[in-house]
Amino acid sequence: MPRGVTPRQPSRLGRQDKVSGKPLRAKVKTNRVATVRKRVAKVAPVPARIAAPKQPAAKTKATTVKGYNPLAPERVTEILRRLDQRYPNATCALHHNSAWELLVATILSAQCTDVRVNMVTPVLFEKYPTPEAFAALQPEELEGDIRSTGFFRNKSKSVVGAARKLISEFGGQVPRTMDELLQLPGVARKTANVVLGTWYKIADGVVVDTHVQRISRRLELTKNEDPQKIEQDLMKVVPRDKWIIFAHQIILHGRALCSARKPKCADCPLEDLCHAADKTWSTVEIHRGAK
Repeated sequence: MPRGVTPRQPSRLGRQDKVSGKPLRAKVKTNRVATVRKRVAKVAPVPARIAAPKQPAAKTKATTVKGYNPLAPERVTEILRRLDQRYPNATCALHHNSAWELLVATILSAQCTDVRVNMVTPVLFEKYPTPEAFAALQPEELEGDIRSTGFFRNKSKSVVGAARKLISEFGGQVPRTMDELLQLPGVARKTANVVLGTWYKIADGVVVDTHVQRISRRLELTKNEDPQKIEQDLMKVVPRDKWIIFAHQIILHGRALCSARKPKCADCPLEDLCHAADKTWSTVEIHRGAK
C-alpha cells in the first residue's frame, strides 16, 4: 500500500457514510412517483369526445336553385311541344283489330315486350277469334299458346276470366268505362287506360308503364314511385287533351333514347330541360333528386 494513503474505516454505526438511512427501494419508488406526477401535471387533460350533431339532409339542387320550378306550366308546355315535334303520330305499339284483341294483348304485355306480344297474338287470335272462344277454354289449355310472354299461368287465368266476365255481364263487349273495366280479371288502371285511350279515344287517365314511370321522374314531373300516384301527378300537370298521346310519346321516347341504362342524352330533344342525376351527358346542372 502506498505511503500516506489511509484506507477508509467502516462506520461505527454499521453503515457507510453518505448513505441514506431509508431503504433504497423506497427512495427509488418515491422518485419515480414524483417524476410521473410532474409529467401528468404538465400534460393538459384530454376532454371527452362529444358526438358531432347530425347535419340535416342536404337538399337537392332542384329545390335550392332560385326560381326553378319543374312543374311550371311553361316548362311542361315546352316538353309537350318537343315531344309533338319528335313523335307526332305516336300510338299504341300493340297490334290489334278490336277492343277485345287490344285488351288481351295488353294483359299479355305485362313484364313482356310489345315485340314478343305481337309475335304471339296473330296465331292466338286466329286460333281463338272471339271472346266466346276464349271463354270456352280452361286456363291450362291456353298456357302453351302464350308461354313465351312469361307468367303464362296467371295470364291464362286473366284472359279466360276476362272473356267469361264479358260474356256473362257485358254481353261480350269490352266496357267503355274505367269502373267496369276494372271489374275484369287481370285488368288494372294501366290496361284500362290503354283500352279506353287507344280504342275508344276516352281520356280517363294516363298510361303509366315502366317507361313513363322512369322518364316522368327524370323530368321531375313526379317524385313518386307508385304508378297510381305517378298517374295522379301527371294528370295534374299535363292537359287532359294530351293524356293519351303523351303516354305513347313517352313510351316511344323511352325505347328510342331515354333507356334505363345509358340513355342517349346527346341525341335527346329534351336534354336542356332535363336535370336527371343519371344522365350520360348534360349541358345543364344535375339535380340529385331527379332519377
